[in-house]
Amino acid sequence: MSSRAETDTAEDGEVIENYIKNVRIVEYPFPDSEESYYQFEAPLHTEVTFENPELARLYADVYFDVNGFKEEGTGEHGVPPEIIQAGTDTLAAYLLTRPGIDINWISSFLGIERDKAERYIAWVRKRAAKIREGARAQGIE
Repeated sequence: MSSRAETDTAEDGEVIENYIKNVRIVEYPFPDSEESYYQFEAPLHTEVTFENPELARLYADVYFDVNGFKEEGTGEHGVPPEIIQAGTDTLAAYLLTRPGIDINWISSFLGIERDKAERYIAWVRKRAAKIREGARAQGIE
């Protein structure tokens, strides 16, 4: 895994988000293509990639909302226990980051209206932002 220095570059990619606690999102180009993929990187965390930066950012928000979790060992369709324990809104946000799942699937799976599912996602994003702001205010980088 590449260095976690507070820079705007990674070995072969560009850091598009630098968070506290050496968590970041890096954009990497696909070889021989103008397309990119986005990788969530955190210490002791399995590398997770996304097709777009917004899903990578949402994944980071979920990560901070539950104070970190490990994907390793959950399998292709598993959900880390920390996500389940955190509540329905965090579960909705996490599931939205999985391939092939959209907000309509989340609404159907949870048996709720789409606008409520969107509120769940917004709550997780807001909590994660407050957590990061609070940590920075306490000098945690």
